[in-house]
Amino acid sequence: MIRTLAITIKNEVEYDLPLKELKKKEIKWFWVDFEEPTEDEVMQLSRFFRFHPLAIEDCIEYVQRPKMDFYDQYIFIVLHTINHTTLEADEVDMFVSEEYIVTFHKKIVRDIKNLWYRVNKEPILKENPFQIMYNIVDHLVDDYFPPVYKLEDQINQVEDNTSDKSISELMEHVFDIRSELNKLRRTIIPMRDLLYRIISSARFNSLKERHIYFHDIYDHLLKLVEMIDANRELSSDIRDSYLSINSDRMNRVMMTLTVMSSIFLPLTFIAGVYGMNFKYMPELSGRYSYFIVIGIMLAIGIGMVCFFYKMGWFRFHKGTKL
Repeated sequence: MIRTLAITIKNEVEYDLPLKELKKKEIKWFWVDFEEPTEDEVMQLSRFFRFHPLAIEDCIEYVQRPKMDFYDQYIFIVLHTINHTTLEADEVDMFVSEEYIVTFHKKIVRDIKNLWYRVNKEPILKENPFQIMYNIVDHLVDDYFPPVYKLEDQINQVEDNTSDKSISELMEHVFDIRSELNKLRRTIIPMRDLLYRIISSARFNSLKERHIYFHDIYDHLLKLVEMIDANRELSSDIRDSYLSINSDRMNRVMMTLTVMSSIFLPLTFIAGVYGMNFKYMPELSGRYSYFIVIGIMLAIGIGMVCFFYKMGWFRFHKGTKL
């Protein structure tokens, strides 16, 4: 679908004009939005606007990294919006000049849809195409915060373990969180670099008065990167702590088995000796031989238990929660 919006010299907004009428003298600047375009509609990028083939290729091919390319009459910008369900990045492309802004996206973008109908209500949005560009970038970046906060809450839940999950379940959850944080990081860091290039570029003459606003977006991206890195470090610490606890528990189990084996090893030896079917074993004929052997075995067992207790092998502790 192709939608058009034009700002006239009288500062009025006209919607859904044919593409050919957008170049009339009474049109100050216009916005064309390609939303889920068909193949025929995609062809208008070259037929009507005559954009560079490389820029068009970036629009229709696989998802590009956020970037900015300067052409003779316009600036081509690639942005990313985040799907809050999958945390996968969807591409939003913009062609911006003094006379127009063209947005291209293969999926519906809620922020662009909302901004489309705000142009008629907010006078500041009618100033020039760069105002639209700023608002799109600002809303896309603000939309990054909810997934980051959500993952941060999940990390805190894992750390507290209020649901008393097993270590294996917690470890799976931690690895899932780290994977999702990496998805966000792959989108947000290139966006941060893009904003740095925008505020550092001398070719945005129309944005000099709004540099402070782009600096604000850049600060938001810096905060997001810091939050993601901090959460990745915290998840790494939680993972290492749980691995240490699990290793400690395994060591205690092995120690318990070792102690039990050590106690019963001499008893098993004695039982094995007297379990042999030799004909001449003098002590077997004694009246109290059975009780003597049992007493010796009990003495050995109790003695070894006391010895291990004195060595500190029975000082076990309860499991620790993070």
